[in-house]
Amino acid sequence: MEDPFLNYFALGLLFFVVIVLVYGIIAIHDIPARIAHARHHPHQDAIHAAGWISLFMLHLLWPFLWIWAMMYRPDRGWGFGQKPGGPASPQEAVAELEELRRRMAEVEAKVLNDDRAGHLSKGQHRPAIDSPGSFGSAVEENAPTTEVAAAESRGARR
Repeated sequence: MEDPFLNYFALGLLFFVVIVLVYGIIAIHDIPARIAHARHHPHQDAIHAAGWISLFMLHLLWPFLWIWAMMYRPDRGWGFGQKPGGPASPQEAVAELEELRRRMAEVEAKVLNDDRAGHLSKGQHRPAIDSPGSFGSAVEENAPTTEVAAAESRGARR
């Protein structure tokens, strides 16, 4: 005859396998929610609910939930706010901008001085610009001597 112990053992094993499979599927689908919870994700409740919905949608949403949970990190947020090599804080950005403005002013002053020196050596001068901080006063002071020098050179040619 048949052994009743083997029938009950097979039935118990069948229940055990079904329970383990169901628990395994739920545990696997809960991975994005656990990641979101560990990273203090601002949408962790939505990710958890979408994981349950994904169970009934033939696992269609699960890869997207994984990506959604992995995108956020507490130390840098979503990862789009700061570019490599960029300033980390607004104070650093302001300091960098001021440094660049100072350097730009130095370069402009040097180019302007070189340009004026080149024009003055040729006997030409630029019209004075009446704006604060311009170098027009230096050109105006040198203008009479330049005009005298130009008149003398014309007189010498005649």
